Amino acid sequence: MEKVVIIGGGYAGIYALQELVKNKNIKITLIDKHTFHNLQPEVYDLIANKSNIADVTIDLTTLCMGLNHPYLEYKNLKVRKIDKEAKKIYTEEQETVEYDYLVMAAGTRTFFPPQIPGLNNAHDIKKLHWAMFFKQSFENQLFKKIQFEAKQCDDTHIVVVGAGLSGVEIAAEMAYNSKMFFKRGNFSCDNLKISLVSSSDTILPGLTPQLISMSHQRLKSLGINVITNTKLLKCNEDHLELSNGTKIHHSFIIFTGGIEASLITSELDVEKNGRGQIVVNEFMQSDKYENIFAIGDMAEIKNKKGEIMPPNVTIARISGTNAGQNILRHIAKKKLISCDPKLEGILIALGGKYAAGNLYGLVHVKGRIAYEIKKYVFSSYRKPLLKLIKAGYKKLKKL
Repeated sequence: MEKVVIIGGGYAGIYALQELVKNKNIKITLIDKHTFHNLQPEVYDLIANKSNIADVTIDLTTLCMGLNHPYLEYKNLKVRKIDKEAKKIYTEEQETVEYDYLVMAAGTRTFFPPQIPGLNNAHDIKKLHWAMFFKQSFENQLFKKIQFEAKQCDDTHIVVVGAGLSGVEIAAEMAYNSKMFFKRGNFSCDNLKISLVSSSDTILPGLTPQLISMSHQRLKSLGINVITNTKLLKCNEDHLELSNGTKIHHSFIIFTGGIEASLITSELDVEKNGRGQIVVNEFMQSDKYENIFAIGDMAEIKNKKGEIMPPNVTIARISGTNAGQNILRHIAKKKLISCDPKLEGILIALGGKYAAGNLYGLVHVKGRIAYEIKKYVFSSYRKPLLKLIKAGYKKLKKL
């Protein structure tokens, strides 16, 4: 029986898994050091108290049970070594997992440039436990302001470094949430400031000028101080030093700079780019091993024009589905299917029930309608998974 192992239960890994379970005569193992699939784009709702942990996670144990495959198992393990010749995976828990086909889907993490001193003072919200810590830190800042407002009303300054999608969305959500907080309570000490620092000459580099303009206007309306064409040089405990010569005093910092692939890619002697992502062919295979696939954020994926696709949920879906199909076709000795990923659009949450987006490169939308489209897209992904984990939970309780 052919053995397929997926390392990583994120978006791409789940899409690959849903293809692979169509073959009931293979053994499938999903490995993840976390017990849940993190719905990363919705973490901002969690921070803004619009949802809870159950709304932004999918339990991997009940998901696998709900998929109802006779030879599917989930293992909560941390991978330490991959032996390509022996086709074995060694884990921190001293468990060895064998494979015939391997799918690398462990995603990326925030890259903290080592040349910037003091970045250990910054928060990273890419991982759920840090998002929870940040949520508590943000709420503590709001509480301190009202706790001492009659005696003192010190400035509270939150600085977000990095103005890509993550930076813009978290800055907007914080600004909106704090405005509503002070307005609802009629608190007098409402001088919380938020700054967004971009090393590029705009926010959201690489997106359309119209989408950048719409987002910038929304950030300004929320009172966010946008600083462009400026790099972070040093991160001190109470202030930042910027390349424009200024110092910004801060209450706390969120760093949303670049990304790098999970360190597990260093275990593979395959072609990788500067960010550690595995360079794949049109079938999602690595250059040296036709039985090792890489998908989602962990891979450098190109379309048929040779353009590198940005890491997002759409590319995770397309690459994960393609890898799953091609593994099944390889097992059946059928011709593999080329992947030609296309972006269906982009939607940016900009605080409250407001978003901005570009659909299929044709239409720009903003405001409540863009927000509702974004919620619909998320719901379309989450609902089928909820059915699976509910079925898996019922099955588990019968054991």
